[in-house]
Amino acid sequence: MSQEVRVRFAPSPTGPLHIGGVRTALFNYLFAKKHKGTFVLRIEDTDQNRYVAGAEQYIKDALEWCGFPYEEGPGKEGKFGPYTQSERKHIYKEYCDKLIKSGNAYYAFDSVDSLDVLRTTCEAEKKTFIYNWHNRLELDNSLVLDADEVTKRITNGDKYVVRFKSPQDEILILEDEIRGKIKIDTNVLDDKILFKSDGMPTYHLANIVDDHLMEISHVIRGEEWLPSMALHILLYRSFGWDAPKFAHLPLILKPTGKGKLSKRDGDKGGFPVFPLEWKTEETTSRGFKEDGYLPEAVVNFLAFLGWNPGTEQELFTLEELVESFDLKRVNNSGAKFDPEKAKWFNQQYFVNKEDKIIADEFEIIVTSKAKKSFSKEYITKVVSLVKERAVFVKDLWDLSKFFFEAPTEYDAKAFKKAIKEDTPVLMQELVTVIEGIEDFTSENTQAIIKEWITAKEIGFGKVMQPLRLSLVGAMKGPDVFDIITLLGKEESIKRIETILK
Repeated sequence: MSQEVRVRFAPSPTGPLHIGGVRTALFNYLFAKKHKGTFVLRIEDTDQNRYVAGAEQYIKDALEWCGFPYEEGPGKEGKFGPYTQSERKHIYKEYCDKLIKSGNAYYAFDSVDSLDVLRTTCEAEKKTFIYNWHNRLELDNSLVLDADEVTKRITNGDKYVVRFKSPQDEILILEDEIRGKIKIDTNVLDDKILFKSDGMPTYHLANIVDDHLMEISHVIRGEEWLPSMALHILLYRSFGWDAPKFAHLPLILKPTGKGKLSKRDGDKGGFPVFPLEWKTEETTSRGFKEDGYLPEAVVNFLAFLGWNPGTEQELFTLEELVESFDLKRVNNSGAKFDPEKAKWFNQQYFVNKEDKIIADEFEIIVTSKAKKSFSKEYITKVVSLVKERAVFVKDLWDLSKFFFEAPTEYDAKAFKKAIKEDTPVLMQELVTVIEGIEDFTSENTQAIIKEWITAKEIGFGKVMQPLRLSLVGAMKGPDVFDIITLLGKEESIKRIETILK
C-alpha cells in the first residue's frame, strides 16, 4: 500500500469490553501489522451519561492480556494526541462551526417534548418520524429563523443541538472493503445530531474529525456501524476531506446462530463473553482469563469468528495470523460463537504448554486441596502424565488427585468387576514381586510384572484391573506403570495392602 496504514480501535468506556470488541481490535491489529502500520487506541467518551469508572483501564488491560497492546493512545502519546475524546472538546466545536458556516449543518431549537409529540402523531398514523428534508423547513431551526433570532436565542442560553443537513434526491455509491458496493438513497437519511445541548459532540462528528486529524487510513469496525457509513462519507465530503477506506466486520452471533451474542447468553450458557472478569457491586461477569483460557487460544479462536485463511490450518500463532490476515477473506455474514470450539482451541494450546509453567499454577490448587505440599518436580511429572486430557489447569485435580492422596473409597462397579475370589492371593504375590524390583523405572517395572503374569499363565486383567483400582480408586488415569513408578514402591505397596484389607 502506498499510503501509510494507520488503524484505530475506538471503544466507549461504558462497561467491560465485549468479546466482539476484542475481535474488532484484533482485526485492526492484524491489518496494521500486516502492512507495517500503526495500531491506535482512542477512547470515545463523548457520552458522559454512560461513562463507567474503571472501563478505560479494563480496555487497556484486556488488550495487554490478549497480547496485542496498542502502540499509540492514552499513556502512549504520539503526535496526534490527546487520545481521549473528552480531552478534545475544544477541537470539535471548531469543526462544527465550519459545517454551519458552509451550510452543511444548522442549529435546531426543537424541544424534546415537541419532537415527542411529532413522533407520537406519526406512530398513530403508522408512519416513522424522520427529521430531514421533508419537514425541516417546518420545524424550529436556523433554516427557517433569521440570523438575528438565532443569535438572540443562543445568547439567551436557549437549548439547541446542531444537526447535519443531509442532501435530498441523491444516490450515494459507497465502497466497503468486505461488502463491496452499497447504494444509499439520501432521501431516507435523517439529519443526525452532531453537537448535543450539553456542549459535547456526538459520536458521528467526533469520530470523523478524530479519524481525519489522526490520519486514519482504514476504519475497520463492527457491522452495527454500517448504517452510519453514509453519514460519515457525507461528513468527509462536507469538510472537503478524503475519506478513509471502510470495512465493516460481521456480527458475532449467539451459539444458536440467531441474534447478536450478549452477556445474557454467556450467563445462561455458562461461558464467558468478556476477556477479563468484570465486577460491580451487584454482579460479577466471568472472563476468559479467570475461567482458565490461555490468551493465545482466545486470540486464535476469535480470529476464526468471521475470517478464514483459505486453508485447512486452524492453529495460528499471532505472528502467523499477521502473515495470513486479509480483509478479503473476512465474511460478510454473521459468525456463530461456539463455546465448545473455544475449549477445543484452549486444549490444543494447553497440551503444548511447558509442563513446568502449568505446574506453577497447578501447585496452588494441589496445596489447597491436598492440605500438604509436594515438590515442584513431582507436580511437574504429574502434569506431564495427565495434561493431555485437560482443557484448563483447574481440570488437572480431578484427573490426578490420586497422585496426591490415596483413595479412601473405590468405584463400586469397578470393584465388583476387578475383585474376584483369587484376587487377594494374586495381589499379595504382586506385593512380593514389587518389593523385589530394584530398578524402579516404568519400563523395568512393567517388564518384570508382565513377565510374572505370563509365568503364572493368567489373564493380564486379573492383575492389572485390581492394581489400577488400588492405586487410583477407579478404572481411569494414565498408564498404570507410570502411576506406580511416580507414586514410588512404598506408597504403591501401601495402597495395594489397603485394598486387600
